[in-house]
Amino acid sequence: MASIPCITYQPFTSKSKSLTSPLSSSNLASGFLGIRKKVGWLRLNSVIGPSNGSRATCWFRFGKNGVDAEGAGIYGSQSRNDFDRDDVEQYFNYMGMLAVEGTYAKMEDLLSQNIHPVDILLLLAATEGDKPKIEELLRAGAQYDVKDADGRTALDRASDEIKDFILNFSVQRA
Repeated sequence: MASIPCITYQPFTSKSKSLTSPLSSSNLASGFLGIRKKVGWLRLNSVIGPSNGSRATCWFRFGKNGVDAEGAGIYGSQSRNDFDRDDVEQYFNYMGMLAVEGTYAKMEDLLSQNIHPVDILLLLAATEGDKPKIEELLRAGAQYDVKDADGRTALDRASDEIKDFILNFSVQRA
């Protein structure tokens, strides 16, 4: 199970009709489940949950057995056609390639060559040595033998370690 810390809070609003003492009118109700409290000129609007600002941990079950990210569709469940031009641009930006290149020209050149986006992503990930991304893309059906404009494949762009990783992964999948 995944846990996400949750913080509940209680917003305070002041609505002053008269300058009465805060102690002169005290009508306190339950602070749980959105019950409104009035204490003189101070009005408290509770939010569902504990009103004392306590912290809670929320548990969510993903996948068939509660921890399977792939089965839940979070990772590794994409197919070849689930990747598009936007994914290439996001990865290009995420990996800092725009900062290094200074322009989108390299990305645009790859996209203009009629290469499927998942294969472009594999070319970029192999160049960067991004093993988790390479595995995700190979699971989605990326082809490591697709050539760019220079005639280079993902294997040609990769270090020896990444080449071995791609080839071993492909052999295991076969």
